[in-house]
Amino acid sequence: MRRSGNRPIEERKVRIVKKMDAIKAVITAVLSFLSGLLGVLYIPVGLLVACNLIDYITGLMAVPSRAEKVSSYKSMRGILKKICMWLLVIVGAILDQLIKYSAQTIGLEVPFTFLVACIVAIWLVCNELISILENISDIGVPMPAFLRKIVIYIKDQTEIEFEDKESEEEK
Repeated sequence: MRRSGNRPIEERKVRIVKKMDAIKAVITAVLSFLSGLLGVLYIPVGLLVACNLIDYITGLMAVPSRAEKVSSYKSMRGILKKICMWLLVIVGAILDQLIKYSAQTIGLEVPFTFLVACIVAIWLVCNELISILENISDIGVPMPAFLRKIVIYIKDQTEIEFEDKESEEEK
């Protein structure tokens, strides 16, 4: 025979499960909306936001190792820099749309939607990764030497690839 004392616990579990289901539905809806809105930019922008957060957190964690104090001015300046990074991606997207519009105006078809914005986002992600690695190193965590080299290589290749595409377009 069941005790009546278990009923409130079971009801509470059911409410928790329903709340979790609602939260999952909202998260899924938001992520789906962002994916549809951003298209090919979804992954680079998502990585940029994740790296911004990780860099900010590791930067705060590294402050004592650098014999510095946490400053609201420096924190605000860091947040503003992160916002400006997002604005750079938006500038890249605007340039992409201008290129696409200009090409269509003269009867050309452009085979990409957000090339410049993607390159900008990837370049910024690489910068953030380098900063994260520096923060972690300052904290005192041993760092494999190849890790930073890989990130710098990807950043350099992004710059080279963009410069190559720019020279092809000028021809």
